[in-house]
Amino acid sequence: MRLLKILLVLIAGIILSISGAYFYFTRDLPSLATLEEYHPNLVTNVYSHDGRIIGEFYIERRVVVPLSKIPAHLITAFLAAEDTRFFEHEGINYISILRAMFKNMLAGKVVQGGSTITQQLAKSFLSSERKLSRKVREAILAYRIEKHLTKDEILTLYLNQIYFGNGAYGVQTAAESYFGKNVHDLDLAEAALLAGLPKAPSKYSPYASMELARKRQEFVLERMVEEGFITAEDAQKAASKKLKLRPRKTESLGIAPYFTENIRIYLEEKYGQEALYKGGLEVHTTLDVEAQKAANIAVRDGLREYDKRHGYRGPEGAIKAKEEADAFRAEADKKMLYDPLKDGEIYKGLITAVNSRNPAIMVDIGSRHGVVTGADLEWAKLYNPSNTPNGGRPEPDISKIFHAGDVVEVMVKYLPPQGSMILPLKLEQEPVAQAALLAIEPETGAIRAMVGGADFSKSQFNRATQALRQPGSSFKPIIYTAAIDKNYTPATIVMDSPLVFDETIKETQWRPRNYDEQFEGPTTVREALARSRNIITIKVLKDIGIDHVLNYARLLGINSPLARDLSLALGSSAVTLEEMTTAFATLANMGVRSETMYITKVADRSGTVLEEDQPFSTPVISPETAYIMTSLLQSVIERGTGMRARALGRPAAGKTGTTNNLNDAWFMGYVPGLAAGSWLGYDEERELGRGETGGRAALPIWLRFMQGATAGTPIRSFPAPEGIEFARIDPDTGLLASSATEDPVFEVFKAGTAPKEVSVGAARDSSPDFFMMDTGGRPKTKKAEPLEPED
Repeated sequence: MRLLKILLVLIAGIILSISGAYFYFTRDLPSLATLEEYHPNLVTNVYSHDGRIIGEFYIERRVVVPLSKIPAHLITAFLAAEDTRFFEHEGINYISILRAMFKNMLAGKVVQGGSTITQQLAKSFLSSERKLSRKVREAILAYRIEKHLTKDEILTLYLNQIYFGNGAYGVQTAAESYFGKNVHDLDLAEAALLAGLPKAPSKYSPYASMELARKRQEFVLERMVEEGFITAEDAQKAASKKLKLRPRKTESLGIAPYFTENIRIYLEEKYGQEALYKGGLEVHTTLDVEAQKAANIAVRDGLREYDKRHGYRGPEGAIKAKEEADAFRAEADKKMLYDPLKDGEIYKGLITAVNSRNPAIMVDIGSRHGVVTGADLEWAKLYNPSNTPNGGRPEPDISKIFHAGDVVEVMVKYLPPQGSMILPLKLEQEPVAQAALLAIEPETGAIRAMVGGADFSKSQFNRATQALRQPGSSFKPIIYTAAIDKNYTPATIVMDSPLVFDETIKETQWRPRNYDEQFEGPTTVREALARSRNIITIKVLKDIGIDHVLNYARLLGINSPLARDLSLALGSSAVTLEEMTTAFATLANMGVRSETMYITKVADRSGTVLEEDQPFSTPVISPETAYIMTSLLQSVIERGTGMRARALGRPAAGKTGTTNNLNDAWFMGYVPGLAAGSWLGYDEERELGRGETGGRAALPIWLRFMQGATAGTPIRSFPAPEGIEFARIDPDTGLLASSATEDPVFEVFKAGTAPKEVSVGAARDSSPDFFMMDTGGRPKTKKAEPLEPED
């Protein structure tokens, strides 16, 4: 009896121990309901307005596909490589475990695993700790999975869950990552290579070692033959086939990193990190890929052209030791293996020789030899950031500037024909200044392109939306817009003459000046804006009232604080590029302001629409006023400070902007259907250099962008609305032209506002007075049209 009690106690203890152990190992296993519903971590995709992926946010890069989309030879490749008895066992293959133990004991190390596909699937849902307790939990979960899911369901989960290296989770993403194709398009050779990766993704990666990847592929093919899935002939053909790998996917910032960062911040604030990085949101945006490409090139080239005007700052580094040089070349060759050289791209190169007699430098990019010759070296003069007259002159002996072993930036001008060994190169250097560009579709407010700085990887600060900078003369159109609605017309005459303001608080005098420090006398509003006359703008502002202008600035989309003084006429109040582009887009849209729009639709992983945005527009000024301003801004390009933009070859309106201290250069402008603004300057607000005005530094960026963004589109004119009339006037008096008027012009007016009086006076140049003097009191001589547009 006592023995029976002891036996019962022992049995009870064993049962309790087993129950306790089972509870311990299963207490936090994933629920089977979770596995049945299977919601893995998915990528949030960001799309352009025409459906192209421009950004991804994820913890695991994965695209889920059904088993029906996975080719049979990929499935059998996995079965051959990982689990030939998959359809026979119940989650654990005891024979494989014993076989693996035996082989490992003989080898004295782990050479083979015994895990089934179901166990590997279970493992992917558990922690990565290497403990016996995890192996027990893995076996229990595998058994549960087998009892609740069909074999096809297990295969579907497994093939979508496992990691393949190169940032790819699941077979679809692996197919895209390694071969640039959908999983259902994989051939046998590609399928065998992918099936060999999960065992050790880093070791067998074809990017790390093609030799090891091939050996693993051959092993998979041999196993497929042994299991009768394919013939030996099929295996031989697949093993000998040349693999066409996609260039290795690096952590790309995408085509529009500043734009997608704005999207990321918005999504995280609204939907949270879980939804953003794991939820597989589908985000449709307003970005135009081709316009963005044009913007990227425009900002890059514009910054580099500005930078080169101020000379060469020296190499990025120097390599003298042969071993170090060989390692530098080898690293470049490794990158080029899967990302070949492209014309127009910039690379780091190593100078190997300098020729002073016939100026040239030999530069190696990896094992490729290249040369930079005369014209592409001319800018490499002594560094001269202020562009002073006596500095930055070319150094005749280039051996004093360049040395063998210098590490420099070079651009591949073009790829020479096969057989040619020498690459034609251009010398480059990374700019120190910054630039930004923003493009908006005026009718909808849709952001079509955005560049917020020179390099997102080095500075995520978005100068298109976050930077507050003085707009200089690019603010003047806002003042003239307000003036047109206070009885000014393009023909209104304003005296360009000296102004002096007493500042009693500072006990000083403010003597505003024009950029050229001269005065023009009686000047029409059209000419004043075209030539960016500061004095006239101040007089107009004083006449119509600061509060009136502040109100119009708000109507046009300027929300930043603005100064309530006459310096407003010179663009002294800091604003953002986004605000200024919105204001100009409103003029382009016949006075209707459209709120800027980034996102058109957000849907979850099941396709349920979470939000959908539509353009929101508000008429803020009359179409007549907007059209007159467009006409005035066309004159800026036709004969004023924006003449460089005539190269666009289509109707355009715009305005240059330069601050008094030459810290900021702007160009704001538009064509029918697209408005854009460009800015160039330093983050620390230092002088850009002598002559670096908006017309010289910022306008080329805008022009290059517009040339790219409008290429192939029809040339359109700005249509005149009803309520507009034209009259032939005398540009010297602003009155109706008479038969005696020399060079009369047709001018645009709101209906009923054209002058009634006919001009009978003499031309203004016939009687010089004290207004026609420079700021030093000397008679002003008539200047020829400047070759460099002024601000």
